[in-house]
Amino acid sequence: MRRIDTFSLLLIGTVAFASIFPASGSIAIGIGHLTRALIFILFFLHGARLSNAAAMRGLRHWRLHLFVLACSFLLFPLVIAPLGRLIDAVIDHHLYMGLVFLCCLPSTVQSSIAFVSMARGNIPAAVCAASLSNLLGVFITPLLVALLLSTAVSVSTDTIKSLLILLLLPFLLGQLLRRWVGRWVERQAKMLSLVDRGSVLLIVYSAFSSAVAGGFWRRVDALDLAALVGITAALLGIVLTVIVFTARRAGFSTEDEIAILFCGSQKSLVTGAPMASIIFPASIAGVVTIPIMIYHQLQLLTAAFVARRYALRCDAPGESPPSTES
Repeated sequence: MRRIDTFSLLLIGTVAFASIFPASGSIAIGIGHLTRALIFILFFLHGARLSNAAAMRGLRHWRLHLFVLACSFLLFPLVIAPLGRLIDAVIDHHLYMGLVFLCCLPSTVQSSIAFVSMARGNIPAAVCAASLSNLLGVFITPLLVALLLSTAVSVSTDTIKSLLILLLLPFLLGQLLRRWVGRWVERQAKMLSLVDRGSVLLIVYSAFSSAVAGGFWRRVDALDLAALVGITAALLGIVLTVIVFTARRAGFSTEDEIAILFCGSQKSLVTGAPMASIIFPASIAGVVTIPIMIYHQLQLLTAAFVARRYALRCDAPGESPPSTES
């Protein structure tokens, strides 16, 4: 039997630590700043490591981008919609609203790219696909929520600005400065891996700390929580299975399949939390975010295991890791 890899154990330990010792006050603020700084550095390093030709090749991979968008904004609602009435009868109605909201969210960017990198997938295509999903999600998500829940929505330009400044700007800076720092970054594989994994661990701790500090364990009934965990786990399992099956049937390469799998199956808590406060009334916004928090932890734990399996397959005799350089 294969042992659980170290990174998965670190993720589980981080969730447990956040439950017992959640960050609050000035510590939480400091961790928030550190998380944003790590995300900025992560995207700068990926931008500096990738050749301009590879980035353009990723941008031109329109079939992959359409596939990821379809997974994020069509597959999830199609999976949950037929079971809507049954789920609404099983769990609290506000939690059900949060589950629908979860299905309408765009892909996460920083963690999905980190896992694509760990799994030896197509990083240029993943950067473009996840970033495009987030940018379009600012507009698509409120419309989907309004369609599925008949909720009045509005769109904030602050979300767009944050995505541009925190995610796309450092990547573009890395591309612009690649001429001077690219070779050095390419030699720092260990550093890039530490930034990848460190950013994911810090995101998990920060997100779960906020949930615990906001009364996560007091607000949710034990039976509702158990049912919600089971539903979100089943949702994730179905989506992962469908994505892998359809990506292979569509003829995508293994590295493209990896990018599609992680970008298409993950949902952004970082984007979802502020959007929930805009779309829903303040009295229920906190409860609505709970399904996102649960799915966020499940997707990270699952992605760590799946990424490790892909990486081991690339390291196996006769397999060559995919190249992201032209």
